[in-house]
Amino acid sequence: MNAIQRFWGHLRTITRHRHKVIAHCAKAGILWQGLRHDLSKYSPTEFFQGVKYYSGKHSPTEDERRGEGYSLAWMHHKGRNRHHWEYWIDFDIEKKDYTGMPMPRRFVAEMLCDRIAASKIYNGEKYTDADPLQYLINGRKNNHMHDHMHPETMELLIRFLTQLRDEGEEKMFASLRAWVKEEK
Repeated sequence: MNAIQRFWGHLRTITRHRHKVIAHCAKAGILWQGLRHDLSKYSPTEFFQGVKYYSGKHSPTEDERRGEGYSLAWMHHKGRNRHHWEYWIDFDIEKKDYTGMPMPRRFVAEMLCDRIAASKIYNGEKYTDADPLQYLINGRKNNHMHDHMHPETMELLIRFLTQLRDEGEEKMFASLRAWVKEEK
């Protein structure tokens, strides 16, 4: 794939993803967040790394990590987007270690919308409502990355993604919308 194909492929992928997240956020009752979702992906730091490592099969940050040993784009992204649980890592004075902090409901909801949209984009026509939960489960089995996520956040992801798998999108988004409203 040449540079022009990677440029347009990456631009198309992140834009399609963003539009799905916006639609999901509307269903979750957080449209304003959806409209602002992932705007940092269009910044030079994230966009050009995405183009460089674009394959169309998975997130370019995976290949950037393999190639560079780290992902500059991801470090930039997670520090600017509160819907990523990694944004909520802070130093716990009592534990004397870095640990995950509880996330506000609206950001948990956006994270769910993001995960569902990503599964739809990368799985295409093969997507099922079980895919986002399976991706989470596989991630937990294959690495210890999620060990730093606040346990409440993990429980919420499992709760809503299980509901998505078992009851479908309409019921899950109705539950999510009601749950987000309870915080206000």
